[in-house]
Amino acid sequence: MNIGKAAEASGISAKMIRHYESTGLIPPAARSASGYRDYGASDIHRLRFIRRARDLGFSGTEIADLLGLWGDQSRHSAEVKAIARAHIETLQARIRSLQEMTDTLEDLAAACHGDHRPDCPILNRLESDAPDEDLTLRPRRGAVRG
Repeated sequence: MNIGKAAEASGISAKMIRHYESTGLIPPAARSASGYRDYGASDIHRLRFIRRARDLGFSGTEIADLLGLWGDQSRHSAEVKAIARAHIETLQARIRSLQEMTDTLEDLAAACHGDHRPDCPILNRLESDAPDEDLTLRPRRGAVRG
């Protein structure tokens, strides 16, 4: 099948399929007599694997590692689990970071009057040369004052 049909069947855009081919996540596609890429069932299966891994937030490197393990029948599931656990830690760190950003923005929005006056604590903090940890205006929820 051509790249358009492969994109439709796998849920990955043609542009990303070309990218995955250029980075080695998928092998170069067979070519038709006219030079067009030609994908088979195994290519679509591999692309769907990549899409599901991407949906879980795995990086290209992690996906390459997972693909290698997927194709290795002598693999140890402990290797797969280690990749998943490391990814979980990365996701949890990102969640903490996003929560800190949310808390800071909530603090800044709460300090802004949001009226006709030009004074705005949000803009004042964004223009400030203070270190990032000084962006908050009040202690975090649940923080102990000392």
